Formats: sequence, C-alpha cells, structure tokens
Amino acid sequence: MKGEDIAVSYLQKQGFTIIDRNFRTRGGEIDIIAIDPSTGLGSSNGDSGQVTLCFIEVKTRMSSQYGTPLEAISYWKLKALIKTAHYYKATHRGLPELMRIDAVSIVLARDKSVSTIDLVKNIS
Repeated sequence: MKGEDIAVSYLQKQGFTIIDRNFRTRGGEIDIIAIDPSTGLGSSNGDSGQVTLCFIEVKTRMSSQYGTPLEAISYWKLKALIKTAHYYKATHRGLPELMRIDAVSIVLARDKSVSTIDLVKNIS
C-alpha cells in the first residue's frame, strides 16, 4: 500500500483529482481512479478543455534488478485493467467521456525513500 500512497501524493501534485482507490471486481482491480484536468489543454486531438478519466496501475519495486516496475504489467494484466475500467465507467454515472489507462512506476531506495517515480500516460 505504501507505493499507492506515494503515487496518490505524486498524482495530486500533478493536478489529478483522486476519485477512487483499490476498485475490485471478480475480473480485476484498479489501484487508482483519477481525473486529469490538464488533458485537453493544448492537445492536438481537438478536445481542448475536456478532462480525462484515468485508471492507474501502480507498480513499486525495491530495485530494477529483475526489470523495471512497468515491465511487470503483463498483457493479461493490461487486458484485465481495460475490462475493469469499462465496467467502472458503466456503473458510475457523471464521469468524463474520455478515458485512458496510465501507470505509475516507483523504485524505492534501500531506506525506502523514493528513488524514482514516473507517470506513463496511455499505456494501452
């Protein structure tokens, strides 16, 4: 849970609004659900001013010795995230139309402080 708490704090500093955490269904789990208000600003797709509903997977590791945290997101995990995100959107009214799947990668130092943290948008 420490990694998720770190991710929430980081995302809030980036301007995200956290709307849910640890949403579970039989088919999957989403660590963080948030709204990114900065999405439409200056975008090339013509969605200026629109916000995006983000489903965020958090991966935390003590080192990259066995691969980066993002490498731990398998094809099957991504497929489950997408399915669970669609279910969440269908069962919660009043959410933004635009959706995406993001990932937060956290590597901790030996003293458990944050060594690196990265947000990768639209991993699907």
